[in-house]
Amino acid sequence: MADNIARVFADAIATDPTRPLLTWYDDATGERTELSGATLANWVAKTANLLVDELALSPGDAAGVSLPPHWQTAGVLLGCWSAGLTVTDVPGDVDVLFAAAARVAEADAWSAGERYVLALDPFALPMRQVPAGFADYVSEVRAHGDHFTPYASGGEELVARAWRRADEFGIAPGDRVLVDVARHPDPIDWLLAPLTAGATIVLCANIDPARLTARAATEKATHTLT
Repeated sequence: MADNIARVFADAIATDPTRPLLTWYDDATGERTELSGATLANWVAKTANLLVDELALSPGDAAGVSLPPHWQTAGVLLGCWSAGLTVTDVPGDVDVLFAAAARVAEADAWSAGERYVLALDPFALPMRQVPAGFADYVSEVRAHGDHFTPYASGGEELVARAWRRADEFGIAPGDRVLVDVARHPDPIDWLLAPLTAGATIVLCANIDPARLTARAATEKATHTLT
């Protein structure tokens, strides 16, 4: 049983890094993005390298994450945890802040040494106009290495919570879990619980109820959190 987040993620992709690990839908925009374990691991490694190599952050430093559930949010969170950072969504004093473009106006509530903005573009395109005081996450993270050796410990309490939630939800190894992120916005629920249990994830935002049954069938979902 994995006892920290780095091992949880490593176990999640170990069997077959090429299989779809996280699939993202937004019915309001028609987006669908599918990431294999290897692709998500690349985003995670680049994020961790950005934090360690460029910002010189260390285990125990704090990252503020003001992002909705999204496939890019998964990369940011797992990257922060791989680098040993403490992650919070409560405004306060942090070493680095990751904020959605739609939430930039709320950033004044955070005191952060470095600030990155995410447009959450479906194709991960750079922003054309970057808000003052921010760097574009997509542009900056691409310059960093594709491999990162996670710190040996970190997130043990989060993993314990994720195990409990996976048990409450009845998620089993090999499941493909379809998640309504409006109903389950906590990353413990939409990200860590499925990964900890050895499941893959289909994240759905702004769900159109008329599409739900067909989507579950198309994605071969075995479990739904809606």
